[in-house]
Formats: sequence, structure tokens, C-alpha cells
Amino acid sequence: MFTVLQLTELSYSPLITFVVGLLAVIALLVWLDLPAFIGLIIAAFFVGVVNSVFLPEFTTADAATQVATAFGNGMAGIGIPILMAAVIGKSMLESGSAQRIVRGFQSLLGRDNSDIALLSSSTVLAVPVFFDSVFYLMAPLARSTRARLGRDYTLFIVVVGAGAAAAHVFVPPTPGPLAVADEIGSNLGITILIGLIVAIPAALVSGLLYGRWINARLDIPLRDTMSTTTEELESVAQKPTSALPGMGESLLPILLAVVLIASSTFVNTFVDAPSALGFIADILGEATVEQILTTAQPYTDFVGDKNVALTIAALAAAYTFYRYTGLTSSEWNDELTEALKSGGNIAAITAAGGAFGALLAASGIGDYIAGGLQELGIPLIVTAWLIAAIVRIAQGSATAAMLTAAGIMAPLTGQLAVHPAYLVMAIGAGGNICSWYNDSGFWLVKEIGGLTLGETLKTWTALTTLISVAGLLTVLAVSTVMPLA
Repeated sequence: MFTVLQLTELSYSPLITFVVGLLAVIALLVWLDLPAFIGLIIAAFFVGVVNSVFLPEFTTADAATQVATAFGNGMAGIGIPILMAAVIGKSMLESGSAQRIVRGFQSLLGRDNSDIALLSSSTVLAVPVFFDSVFYLMAPLARSTRARLGRDYTLFIVVVGAGAAAAHVFVPPTPGPLAVADEIGSNLGITILIGLIVAIPAALVSGLLYGRWINARLDIPLRDTMSTTTEELESVAQKPTSALPGMGESLLPILLAVVLIASSTFVNTFVDAPSALGFIADILGEATVEQILTTAQPYTDFVGDKNVALTIAALAAAYTFYRYTGLTSSEWNDELTEALKSGGNIAAITAAGGAFGALLAASGIGDYIAGGLQELGIPLIVTAWLIAAIVRIAQGSATAAMLTAAGIMAPLTGQLAVHPAYLVMAIGAGGNICSWYNDSGFWLVKEIGGLTLGETLKTWTALTTLISVAGLLTVLAVSTVMPLA
């Protein structure tokens, strides 16, 4: 005779936890309209309790401790960067640095091409830098462009997100596709080339085409966020260029962050493969190049850590803020403290979203979905995309979805009729789909962008889905014409 527990175990599917979690977060955030942090933490606890009912190895104590642990892990990853991003954002916006950069873009490309300037900038920056760091740096420019032009904030926030998200999942040495390429066994140089071929149309479709389409139908106002008011932004937008910081000083926080983080990426990419540096290795010798990179690695790992790099960038931005606003030392200190308070709230919400996703993942939903899809007999490229896509929707993390799919597909690469780089791209495309409530990135975009839940779904969630679908279609088309096998 079965016990109740045995019957429960037999009939349980991780889809139950997923559906219950989805209903819980919708009820708490949409119907009851609770503050995002409170609603997400309650939903995470609730999912933990459901796990404890159905999973014998998961206790009610785990329901509490794993939420706290996941939240702490999230804060460890994004706490300092978001706090420093808050300082960078406020400093660049109110000192006029962001406005000066926007005017430089417009002088170069014209006022009507501000969206192209923002899209290209975010795409390029996201190749050596994590998505979240790029969004921290580019969001103030999107807000300043809106303050300058008085329109099209929907378009500007979409192109910034699209450029960063496309590069994030397709172009090594961004960590996600780099790890997948290593797992699959794809040549790095070819993977970068194919990544660019896939990322560019995906960014154009989700950024420019969708951005302009949704911009004509959804007018997102410029709201107070990151402790900077709309009135302050508009006041800075009216200043003459001569009253703003110079272009070099304005760009310094962004350049510092990008160069420092990129230095670590560069060294770690080539330290074990100096021959990949081509003529530099030929001139200096591979042994010499390897020795130089090995000596530099501890230092670049330190300054290139996003916590350190963004702290250095924040100091540069805050100094310009102090010089160009005429604040006393005490007033400047108070302004930075307000920025940190705002950043703390955003960090808490983002980490809570990650905790909710982690408790869903603990139900085993990723392995359950991946195992089921393996049995369907779908072509390998599409199968890889489906596995990554469904795992992403179910548990929230793009990186986790990509690595899950890579682990499953790696043994099957010998069956491919095309280069393995296309499999890497299909996995990246699937892992980017439909960012929603269980993805910490969703909350980061919402809070830093100053968006409502509905606006975030219509912009960020939609553009991540478009990147995913456009990426898959591009992979299928290019691999047919140029299989490289």
C-alpha cells in the first residue's frame, strides 16, 4: 500500500511548482500591488514551501534558508555594482556629463539618429562587459536623450536593452557564450565571427524595428528614479554646452569601467592561448606573451572585477558631479547618500527576483523540461534552442539555461551537419527568451529605467523574445548557406 507521501512523489511534476509560483507572483505583484521586494520574497518563500511538500529532500527549513541564501548570493553579485551604478547615474545626470555625451552623439549622427547611437554603443560595450554593467552605464544616456529631445523614451530604453542583450548572449568573450563554446568545443574565433553575424540582425530587429514600432504606440514618461527627478534632468538639458563638462571628462566613468573590465576579459581569454593574438605573438614570441599575461593576470583580475571597476568609475563620476554643481562638501555627501539609498532598494528588488528564480530552479524544473525535450526527435539546432528557451522561462536565469542546454547538447555535437558555433548561437538565442518576473534582469531594467510592470513587459520582455526568435532564424538561415562543416 502506498503512503500519502509516496503517492505525492509519484504524481508530482516540477510544472506544479512552476505554475504555483507564477500564480503567486502575479497575485502578489499585480492583483495585490505589493511593493516588488516584499511580493517577490513572499513568492519565493511560497515556492519553497511547495518544494518542501513534494520533494522529500527539501524540508520546510530549507524553504526559509534557501531563500535567504539565494538572496544573499544575489546581493553578493549585484549589490556593490548597483550601488555604484546609482552614484554613476546620479553624478552623470546631474553634473551634465550624460547630457554632454548625448549632444556629442547628436552632433556626429544627427538628432534623428539618437536611437542608432544608443543601440550601437550598448552593443559594442556589451562584448567585453556584463549586461548589467552596460545597462547601468547606458540608462543615464537614454534618460538624458529623452530630456534633451522631450520624446521617444520608449525607443531609447528599448535600443539600449536590445544592444546589450544581443551581445550578451551571442558574442564571446561575454561569459555566457564563452562558457557554452567551451562546453560544446567550438573554435573561439569562428564563434566570435558567427556571434557577430547573429547579434547584429537580432539587435536591429529587436532594437530599431520593434523599438520604433512600440514607441509609436506606447509613450513612457520620464519618471523620477535613481534619486534624480525629472525636473533636474530637464534643467540640465537646457544648459548651454559650454556649461557642461568636456567630452573626455564626461566619458571617463564609462571608459574606465569598460577598459578595466575588458582588461580582465582580454588577459583571461588569451593567457592560455597566446598564439591566438596572431602577429603580436609572432613578434614577441608566444612564451614572452604568455609570461606578460600571466604576470598581469592578478592585477587585471582585481581592477577588472566589476565591483572594483564600477567603484573606480563611480569615484570619477562623483568628482565631476562635485566640480560642476557648486555643491558644498556636505551637500555633495548628502546627494550621494540619496543615490545609495535608491540603489539599495533596486539591489534588494533585483536580488529578490533572483531568489524567486532560484527556488523555482530548486524544484528540478530545468532538468525535467530538458529531459522531456530530448525525446521528441527535433533537429539538433532547434532542440538546443527549445531546451534553453523553456528552461529560461521556467527558472529565469539566461546563463543557467544556456549552461543546462550546453551540457545536454555537448555529447551530440558529432551529429551536427554544421559548425558547432551555430549550436552555441542557438543555445544563446534560446537562453535569452522572455525575461519576466523570475529574472533579476527584469527587475533591474524596470527599476533603473523607471518603468511600470506593464511597460517592462511590453519593452524588455518583448525585446528579449524578439532577440531569441530572430537569433534562431538567423542561425538556421546562415548555417544553411554557410555550414562551415
